[in-house]
Amino acid sequence: MKGGVKVKKDRQSLPVAKVRESGYRMTSARKAIFDVLSQTRGHLSAEEIYMKVHAFYPSIGLASVYRTLQILVNIGLIFKFDFGDGRARFEVVEGPSGRDHHHHFICNNCGRVIDYSDFIAEEVAFLKKVEEGLAKKYEFRITNHNIQFYGICNTCTEP
Repeated sequence: MKGGVKVKKDRQSLPVAKVRESGYRMTSARKAIFDVLSQTRGHLSAEEIYMKVHAFYPSIGLASVYRTLQILVNIGLIFKFDFGDGRARFEVVEGPSGRDHHHHFICNNCGRVIDYSDFIAEEVAFLKKVEEGLAKKYEFRITNHNIQFYGICNTCTEP
């Protein structure tokens, strides 16, 4: 545990290997940023990540956080989202079979983001069939997917 951020062993070796395979070094700053994201439930902005990392790694700058986030997005370790609030949001990639894999509901009215992960068997089978069909049709190896549903949340529809 460093600075209040507990490192999960199962998520530790994959990021280091993937960063190195992509031709980058896993610096302590990059590791700190990834650790903050892997410990957080929710969708953090670069500024929020900076504040959390800066608390135990005071020499880090906001520009370094932005550069690192772009690297981690480019090599497929994190997702970058635009939920329509004018700020990019980030979270660790969980493959379709990952325990934290989820989709999003985004309210067009208030901007609320709801993580959706309680999939039923029919949904899983349907997505698998869609992925297989698209992969075959476009000769493309699908490694992950990201699904977002937009609409109005129950809070905004209540009178």
